[in-house]
Formats: sequence, C-alpha cells, structure tokens
Amino acid sequence: MRIFLIIFTLAVAAWGTWTLSKEPINEGFNLAGKVEVAPRLLKSAQANNVSCSIIVKNEADVPVAIKRIINPQFPLDFSMDNSDLLIEGYQGNLKVEVQINSHGKLGVLQSGDIFSEETKTYVSGQKDIVLVADKMMGKPTLAGNNNRGNFFRTAAR
Repeated sequence: MRIFLIIFTLAVAAWGTWTLSKEPINEGFNLAGKVEVAPRLLKSAQANNVSCSIIVKNEADVPVAIKRIINPQFPLDFSMDNSDLLIEGYQGNLKVEVQINSHGKLGVLQSGDIFSEETKTYVSGQKDIVLVADKMMGKPTLAGNNNRGNFFRTAAR
C-alpha cells in the first residue's frame, strides 16, 4: 500500500508539472466575413486603382488592425489574422468598418469615398461578419460629358 501511495503521488506531481508547463493555447486574433456594396455604388467600388480597407477598431475607436485589398471584386470574402494587427494582441470588443477609395488615405473621408457605418460589436474569432458599404461621401458626379437631361444642370435655368 505504501508503494502504491508513493507511485500515485509521483504520478500526480508529474501530471501537474506537465499541465502547468504547457503554454496556453492562444488562437490569436482572427476575423472573417464578407464585404458587400450597394448596387448603386458597385461600379465606382470596382473601378481601376481602387482599394478596399477593412478597419478593425477597439471600443475607443482606435484602429487595432487593417487589411487592404487592391482592385477588389464584390462581394469580397475577407479574413484577418495576427499579421493584420497594428498592436500586440488584442482582447475585447471590436468594431469593423470598410472604406473604399482611390486615394489610399484612411481616416479622412473625401468626396467619392464609399464606406460603411457599423454599429455592431464583434469579438476575435467571429467568422460571420457582413459589412455593407452603402454610403458615399460628397456629391456623386455623372459619368461622361453628356449634360443633356441632367436635372441638376437644367433645374437652375
């Protein structure tokens, strides 16, 4: 009986040491989902030399991760991981936004920029995010030089 207790004690000590020495499983940061664009803005969003930026912010609206796709085709599937983080690991609620523009600058919306305004919060690991870019900054311009039938030009006459 005494030998059994000694072996049992050593086995428990070995198991405890092995369990405590293992590094915790850290899946890290990851998000995945889809970016959709409103049909009326799709032509502008898929023009040449356009970038689509997916911006992940913390609860204080400070960016913690950014993913940029050049010349995107919509609907666009995206995934983000630790390589997209701007800071070392982040735990907490996240806000995810999308900005589509041709100038490449983030944070300052200019005329013609397409974007989403999300009010939902997410957590790392979510794979079902759907971002809808349905807003455009500034006044949309008509394509081409044909002003005939243009209400805005003829209404002031």
